[in-house]
Amino acid sequence: MSKFLTFEDRLTIEKGLRENQSFGAIAKELHKDRTTITKEIKKYAFDLKSGYSSYPYNACAHRVTCKQKKICGSECTRQNSQFKCSCCNKCNDRCSDFLEETCQGRFKPPYVCNACSQYGKCTLKKYIYNAEDAHLYFSENLSESRTGIMAVEADLFRIDAIITPLIKQGQSVHQIYVNHANELMCSEKTLYNYIDACFFEVRNIDLPRKVKYRPRYKKPEFKVDKGCRIGRNFEDFGKFMEEHPEFPFVQMDSVIGEKGGKCLLTIHFVDTSFMLAFLRDANTSKSVIDVYNLIDKVLGHELFDKLFPVILTDNGSEFSNPKAIEQREYMVSGKGVRRSHVFYCDPSKPYEKGAIEVNHELIRRVLPKGTSFNNLSQQDISFMMDHINSYKRKKLNNHSPYEAFSFYYGEETAKRLGCRPVAADDIILKPRLLKK
Repeated sequence: MSKFLTFEDRLTIEKGLRENQSFGAIAKELHKDRTTITKEIKKYAFDLKSGYSSYPYNACAHRVTCKQKKICGSECTRQNSQFKCSCCNKCNDRCSDFLEETCQGRFKPPYVCNACSQYGKCTLKKYIYNAEDAHLYFSENLSESRTGIMAVEADLFRIDAIITPLIKQGQSVHQIYVNHANELMCSEKTLYNYIDACFFEVRNIDLPRKVKYRPRYKKPEFKVDKGCRIGRNFEDFGKFMEEHPEFPFVQMDSVIGEKGGKCLLTIHFVDTSFMLAFLRDANTSKSVIDVYNLIDKVLGHELFDKLFPVILTDNGSEFSNPKAIEQREYMVSGKGVRRSHVFYCDPSKPYEKGAIEVNHELIRRVLPKGTSFNNLSQQDISFMMDHINSYKRKKLNNHSPYEAFSFYYGEETAKRLGCRPVAADDIILKPRLLKK
């Protein structure tokens, strides 16, 4: 018998809430503990911003006594709103005297408004439990939690340290698994899946013998330690920057060439539009960490901390080990000294790091989509970026990113990063730039 609540159970909960039954009474009918009912309601209740009759949603504490008129000026088209602004659905957004009022009933049982006697004449934010919506949301979460592979970054770090040196010695995954099964604490198939997903330093090409299967219609999904993004989402980024407005921040992303081949790691300094690009053999977490360790070594700890206090990136698997980017010596000892703060954009919202996305257009002028990077070297990429960073921008008052970066951080810093200026008339942003 399943321990999960069924759709019928949720209908019973919704009916009980509508009839104002206690959690104990609902739990007794379902033969469940009352805490189960409490958790279900708190987890799946949703916000509803609605009013009634001719009164739209309005959560202002002054809505009853408010006498404000024509806040929107001539823009207002609602007849009632011209008479009384509190009747307008834009009131809360545009009024400077807005003070939000929250119904205190949501902080005590039953936590929702299903049976509230004031529901039909309330314009505050409401909290509703709906059985159909709750069951749909639960089913989606259950399905998502059972797909792919959940891997904690500490476990990946530990397994990688065991298998990578042995594979480089020419041993097969099976040989390693037979001798280290108790240390690996996962199946042999899981090891192959992790290698196939590029979670480790080694790749399929490093295996002595890789059996090829018929491609699946749907590739398996791999999820890497969701916990690594707790406290690092875009909302947390906004709060952190409010607390530290003096910190500059950089945006980070990947530019993919031919599928399965070499790729680029791009780092964009938002305040100067200056961009660095690094060629990587594979789009792996290890390759990203290696780039930051290299920059740290070239610049020195003090200058690195000044340039990279905050990093904003997307949710790609290559950025799934933020601690190793944030901390020095993390990949050696599993712990280290903080050197930066990594934050993630919300899923499917690339515009939250729009500056780097726009600058990628200049890279695509030289390296169009589908172009293979396999025949390029880091010297070629640096040469391309010199041309891009010397390209003057209107937003920089007709100065180039190289000039702006040199002004803020010194020309010596730009040169230590391997960057050089290019004369304006010599700039080429066409594929022929890298033709040999």
